Amino acid sequence: MDEILSMVKKHEQWRGHECINLIPSENVMSPQARALMSSDLAHRYTSTYKFYMGTRFTDEIEDYGEELAKKLFNAETADLRPLSGHIADLIFLATFAKRRDTVVCVSEPDGGYPGMWQTALPKLLRYKVVRFPFSTEERNINVEAAKDIIQQIKPGVIVFGASLILFPHPVHELTKVAHEVGTHVGFDGSHVLGLIAGKTFQDPLREGANALFGSTHKSFFGPQGGIFLAAKEYGEKVKKRIFPMYVDNAHWNRIAALTLALAEMTKFGEQYAMQVVMNAQALAKALSDYGFPVVCPSLGFTKSHQVFLDYGANKIGKSVAKKLERANIIADCSVRLGTCEATRRGMKEEDMQQIAALMKRVVVDEEKPEKVKKDATKFAAEFQKVHYCFE
Repeated sequence: MDEILSMVKKHEQWRGHECINLIPSENVMSPQARALMSSDLAHRYTSTYKFYMGTRFTDEIEDYGEELAKKLFNAETADLRPLSGHIADLIFLATFAKRRDTVVCVSEPDGGYPGMWQTALPKLLRYKVVRFPFSTEERNINVEAAKDIIQQIKPGVIVFGASLILFPHPVHELTKVAHEVGTHVGFDGSHVLGLIAGKTFQDPLREGANALFGSTHKSFFGPQGGIFLAAKEYGEKVKKRIFPMYVDNAHWNRIAALTLALAEMTKFGEQYAMQVVMNAQALAKALSDYGFPVVCPSLGFTKSHQVFLDYGANKIGKSVAKKLERANIIADCSVRLGTCEATRRGMKEEDMQQIAALMKRVVVDEEKPEKVKKDATKFAAEFQKVHYCFE
């Protein structure tokens, strides 16, 4: 017993109190939402067919959460049961594409989600995958070339969204031609869901997408899990299939925490999302000024929560990430940087300048990471309160 408690305590002290977290696929929940994760709901079941008794309040929580989600995203239907963004992707593909259909999405080499690419869900479901034509200079889909592909191959579904997403995808520009050839359009908003909710990035459902889905713990500051939002025709079809095909026990403590996060986002989302993007742009500019290889300077670097340092080779990126980790600055090995958790901890543009300066000392000046670690830890200690939530 002591061993596991000790390991968790060490993790919480290090990652929660001593590190600057710049991983774009992570965020931090409010204390109230975290408390709901360990509530009595963590032990309980319910079911669509009312097999279990004692679920009165569980059902109320789910209904309330769905209503909040529909209003926040201006969606006709909402479902909080998907256990992850990956499961939400699976639900969309399996519901709206037929076996042997073609799926068009952003490729993994272009920054697309690996789970949507050739060796993952499409292989499992026996779909053919075609990449969106993509501009590496603009880090976005090539609209005219994509129109040609959609008209030529008439895919079963197209899916916007990506793991590396700096700018809004051309949903409005491509959905008309997609619908003309009978293609279903989805948007995997896993990374940018909080920015969509905060009306700061784009609005896929208003731009023509039939469904918006993804994970709820990246730019959106809920628990790890998934969500599915759609027009009525699409949402009702999904609701009939989620249980028992894709989800059995949907983890009601997670749904309660997600419901509270939806309420927080309804109240504070626009202010939060705007600050996330301003922080990302400030961090990108500061890093670029220090000589880091930040992409898309002519486009303002980013309009999302992400900043991308293009080192051209994964080994170099991994080496950079390892050095930063030794200084208690946490990034991934690509190197994508994200400002969602930093923003929720109360950081502003001037704080991004300080983070960039710490990174410069490690990567550009080649100062010993252990020396920079002391200053990074001191800096992180100043931002322990979670913002954009109810007191």
